[in-house]
Amino acid sequence: MEGWDRNTKSALTQIPLLSTRAGPRDGAAWTQRLKEEYRALIAYTSMNKAGDNDWFRIAAANPEGTRWEGTCWYVHNLRRYEFALQFDIPVTYPATAPEIELPQLDGKTHKMYRGGKICLTVHFKPLWAKNCPRFGIAHALCLGLAPWLAAEVPILVDSGMVKHKDDEASSTES
Repeated sequence: MEGWDRNTKSALTQIPLLSTRAGPRDGAAWTQRLKEEYRALIAYTSMNKAGDNDWFRIAAANPEGTRWEGTCWYVHNLRRYEFALQFDIPVTYPATAPEIELPQLDGKTHKMYRGGKICLTVHFKPLWAKNCPRFGIAHALCLGLAPWLAAEVPILVDSGMVKHKDDEASSTES
C-alpha cells in the first residue's frame, strides 16, 4: 500500500475482503460469492455516503449477477460529469478482474480500449492477481475506476472531449 494516499488506504481497509473463490459457473459457491460481493459493495457505498464521497450507483443487471450496470460521476471545477457504467463478470472470475466499461467515453482517451473499457493493466491487474480471491467488485471500483476517473476526467474536460450536460443543452437551444 506504499505510494497510496491516506484516503485510498483508509477506504481499502474498510471494504470487507471476500473469501469464496467462485465464478459464474460454480453454482452454489457463486451464490455465496455474490452475497460477499453485495456485503462489500454495501459497506463501500455506506462508507462513501458517510464521508460525503458518493460517486457511483451499481446493481446486477441480471439474476445471475454476471452483468452489472449503473452510473458513476466525477466532480471537476464544481461540475458533475456523469457516465454510464457497465461490465460483465468473466467466467474465470475471481482470478480475472472485470473489465469496467464507460461506453460514452469510447475513443476519447488512449487509456481506454475496445468499446469503452478502461485500461487498468499496468497498476490494477497485478494488484488484483496478488489479492485473488479477496478482492471483488467494490475493490475494482475503489482501486480501478475511482483513480481512473480522477486522472482522466479533468484531462477530457479541459481538452473539450467531454462536455457538461448543461453546456450540451445550451448549445442545442441556440
